Amino acid sequence: MAGSEEIELPKLGGGTGPTRLSMGIRVRLSGLMLGEFFVWGAWFVTLGTFLTQQMGASGAEIALAFLTQSLGAVLAPFIVGLIADQFFPAQRILGVLHLAGGVLLWIASLITDFGPFFVVILIYMILFMPTLALANTVAFRQLHSPETQFPAIRVFGTIGWIIAGLLIGFLAWESTKSLDLTFKMASIMAILLGIYCFTLPHTPPEGRGQKRTARDILGLDALALLKNRTFAVFFVSSIAICIPLAFYYNFTNLYLNEIGIQGAAGLQTIGQMSEVAFLLVMPFLLKRLGVKITLAIGMAAWALRYVLFGFGDEGALFWMIVVGLLLHGVCYDFFFVAGQVYTDRFAGPGLRASAQGLITLATYGVGLLIGSLISGPIVDSFATGTASHNWLQIWIIPAAIAAVVLVGFWLLFRDSKEGAGSA
Repeated sequence: MAGSEEIELPKLGGGTGPTRLSMGIRVRLSGLMLGEFFVWGAWFVTLGTFLTQQMGASGAEIALAFLTQSLGAVLAPFIVGLIADQFFPAQRILGVLHLAGGVLLWIASLITDFGPFFVVILIYMILFMPTLALANTVAFRQLHSPETQFPAIRVFGTIGWIIAGLLIGFLAWESTKSLDLTFKMASIMAILLGIYCFTLPHTPPEGRGQKRTARDILGLDALALLKNRTFAVFFVSSIAICIPLAFYYNFTNLYLNEIGIQGAAGLQTIGQMSEVAFLLVMPFLLKRLGVKITLAIGMAAWALRYVLFGFGDEGALFWMIVVGLLLHGVCYDFFFVAGQVYTDRFAGPGLRASAQGLITLATYGVGLLIGSLISGPIVDSFATGTASHNWLQIWIIPAAIAAVVLVGFWLLFRDSKEGAGSA
């Protein structure tokens, strides 16, 4: 899912108090996660359909709008690393960013030309993407055992995303061409969330007085890990597999609406539901299957999903679309979550944070950016009218890309428990 973020769970929590988390803190942090991802999911899923309906945007323009996520992901570490870690409490920066974002989302709902809309949404994403890390920072600083306490809190983020999608489907904003209301809904929630953030537990900056360079912030110290061929294969595969992922984020909602699926945004939430389910069994599967097979299953699911989309329809083959959406849990958990675990294990204690930052930059930054740049022109090349496309031809392309990445990964990656010190 666009609202699913890679997270490194620290081995030790902050504080020296009791290991049980108070119900008050648990509820407050869960509310933060729910609001954080409700705001994102409320407009992001239907963005492509909104741009088509409201502005007659081309595929290239839709992809350019989604590309703002990647640009925000690249710039986010600088905001967090240079401001939140150095000068101001995380909860206050979080509040200010959401308040400003709420204003920008309301402005975006009123724009009818793509150029001004792109500028506004780009500024918004530059402000929003850092809030993902800041929300985690606020949560982690209150937890005594992040490994056991954080998942039960973070799951409310996925619930928030699901609620947003179900609301859009229930209110039929897609079929009535009222998707500007999604931005207004997200705007109101962002402003309420911004105010709420100022009531969160105090989270002062930990890096005050410490000198941090751009190399530190972007995790570039972890580049040394690429000397190992196996990790280099994983790194390149992580970038490459995010190219077909951009097709899913950018055009699935438009595809579902074009072929006549009612309540498409609500239907898409089954992908997040499956994500939660597969996340629960991930530790067991990783232990039984190993990293290589788990990652390969995730890549294979990517290819299969697009094939199902290509041949599915709103009639007798509707089940193919449903299965394709359900595969989102496999696609995300089996690759991103398993990859995070592999990165943590491979990098070792000294480079864990840097390595996770590097992989996040590679996937959400480089991979999705490339995918957005190529997906738009490809979709445009298979347009068959003012509001229709040859979706079979479109979906076969990301399916083929995912299959090629899978083959290359399988041939070159060696599943080893050895760390960065191995050759």
